[in-house]
Formats: sequence, C-alpha cells, structure tokens
Amino acid sequence: MRTSAEALRGLAADLAAEAGPGGTFMEVCGTHTMAIARYGLRELLPPGVRLVSGPGCPVCVTAMRDLDTVVALCGLPGMTIATFGDLVRVPASRASLAEARAAGADVRVVYSPLDAVELAAADPTREVVFVGIGFETTAPTTAAAVVEARQRGVRNFSILALHKTMPLALEALLELGETPIRGFLLPGHVSVITGSECFAFLAADHGVGGVVAGFQPSDILEALLMLVRQTAPAVDNQYTRAVQPQGNPAAQALMDRVFEPCDADWRGLGLIPGSGLRLRAELADHDAAVRFPVDAGEPLEPAGCRCGDVLRGVTDPAECPLFGRRCRPEAPVGACMVSSEGACAARYRYRGLDD
Repeated sequence: MRTSAEALRGLAADLAAEAGPGGTFMEVCGTHTMAIARYGLRELLPPGVRLVSGPGCPVCVTAMRDLDTVVALCGLPGMTIATFGDLVRVPASRASLAEARAAGADVRVVYSPLDAVELAAADPTREVVFVGIGFETTAPTTAAAVVEARQRGVRNFSILALHKTMPLALEALLELGETPIRGFLLPGHVSVITGSECFAFLAADHGVGGVVAGFQPSDILEALLMLVRQTAPAVDNQYTRAVQPQGNPAAQALMDRVFEPCDADWRGLGLIPGSGLRLRAELADHDAAVRFPVDAGEPLEPAGCRCGDVLRGVTDPAECPLFGRRCRPEAPVGACMVSSEGACAARYRYRGLDD
C-alpha cells in the first residue's frame, strides 16, 4: 500500500492521464468523507473529475421523525437513553438529546451496545433503551447486545432499531437521477460485513461502476484510478486486505437472527422500502418501538438547511446559505454539521485544504 507524498502524487498523475472525460464520482462512507477532506484529496484530482459525498453518514441520514421519537422517549418516567456521542448533539424538531439531558433527562453516551446492557443490568429499576443507528457495520454489535441481554435475562434493556442498509439507498439515489454519477467509491467498513458482491446490481442493473475502497489516502486514489480504468461498468474491490466477495457470514447470520427488513425513512431520500432493520417479532420484549410507543408530533425541518441535498450529492456543503454562518460545529443547525462523519463538518473543519 503506497502512502508517501511521492506515491500520492504518482497516483494523481496516473489519474490525470487516464481520467478521460472525467465525471462525477460519489463516496458513500463517512470515514471516506473525512479522509478526503483531511488529506485535501480533491486538490489532487484532475480537471473534470468531481468527487461528491452521498448518504454515507449514519447520524446524518437519520430522519427528523426518528430523532423526535428518541427525544420523546427521554421524557418517559424511569427511562435511560444510551447512544453514541454524535447523536446527542443532533438537533431534532424541538430539542436535541443534549438539551433534553440538560433539562433532566437521563442520556448516557456509550461506546458499544454491550455497555448499554451493562447499564440495564446494574439498575433493574430503570428502563434502558439503546438507540441503534448505523449501517451494516454496526448492526451486528447491536444484534449481539440483544442476544446477550436475552441470555442474561436483562428484561429492562431495549433497542430502538434505526439501522439502515446501504444497497437500497444507492438504488434509490440512482433512480432519482439528480446527479449523473459515473461511479461509486463503495464503503469499506460496510463491505467487510456484506461483501463486495452485494453491490453488483450497480453495474448489472444501472450501468454504474463501483470500487470498494480502504481508508488511507492511497486507497482512495487507487480506487478512483480503478474506476476510471473500467472499460465497462463493474464492481471491483481495492480493499482486498479486509473485504471478501461474500463478506462476513457469521456477522450476517447474527443480523438475520435478530433483525428483519423494514421500510425506513432517510433524511434527503425519504421512505425507502426494505432499507431498514427492525427486531423480529419474537424479540418484541426488547423492542423499544413496541414497548414504549410515543407520539413525537409532526417533524419540523430547520428553515434553510440543505442537509438533505448534500446527502444526495446535489448541493456542495459550501453552497448551503447557513454553512459557516448560522450553522457551525459549535452551533449546528443540520445533522451534517454535527457528526464527525458529516460532509459539512468535514468541509468546515478542513476548509482551505479541500476547496
């Protein structure tokens, strides 16, 4: 794997020589988003090659209605909400989890769903709900937490399952046709679980190529080079040191044991049938949506926020009228400015390197 500055310049030169007419390429992984901004990789791209961010940030694609549900759960007596740190500061319609916590709600930041199981086991008098967000990368650990709680008899542990799956989102994005995408930089972490073959439909059904990429600067440039070298649309794998065609069968089996597909609402893309994961009916006693139904009211989107457009690749973060003005990491308006994997947060943090 080439990582030196000289090697990166060499990859950029190869890309410039072979890019042909160029085109728009989309990455759909928050870690790629941050790496591209951090290392100023757009500065190395030849004229005509455009790299945009898509719906690859789990916190960012979480719909406002779902955020409102999480905040509403905070208000139930005896309730503890456990979640990853990024979600705490994302504005919902009327308050963020951070604001709810400041008003007295019990909101805990955990580093693993299993930490939430331990919280529940330590205090059986409180209900602990873990907010399960993320793609196929994090769904297996949430599934493992449900299995663990069930085996240990931790009855006061539940999951609010907001997990989403990537392939159907890419299909929905292509069917919208708003951005003429020549190829995708496909997510390495997701593909470790799913395998690269789950993205074969991109080429077979839509005539769009894709390359599964690792996370070093050289990985990303090599993946782009592989894309422009495709003589016909195909799905290739640059990240062979971690990703296999069939993925991780054990993780897939664990997900299938606990979850089943459901319709899911995505910020920027709307309702995508079959793109979400919910707990199977036999696990309803650990399903927060079943155990604690709440009325969160109608969702209210912040005026002027272009987060949904950014997630579809039709608007650059800097084109949002709120970017760097009303919307900044210390005072975010939209989810894309909150998450460490958000396109707006990445552009703001590394502005000047990647413009």
